[in-house]
Amino acid sequence: MLSIIQSNLKDTFKSVAAAFFGVQSESTRKRDFSQGKLSQFILVGIICVLVFIATLVAIVSLVIPSTP
Repeated sequence: MLSIIQSNLKDTFKSVAAAFFGVQSESTRKRDFSQGKLSQFILVGIICVLVFIATLVAIVSLVIPSTP
């Protein structure tokens, strides 16, 4: 049971990452719409967006030095 949940979550992360970069295949998209859970995609999507924003903030903070 745990391996099924981990596999589904892993597939969800892969699908969201592919969609995030615009390279998701048609067959994967169809599988997601037929087998995926909306709540998982929403949660993983929010997590990915937050990680993306945190990464951008970190990069900008390193490139542009703060003045005292």
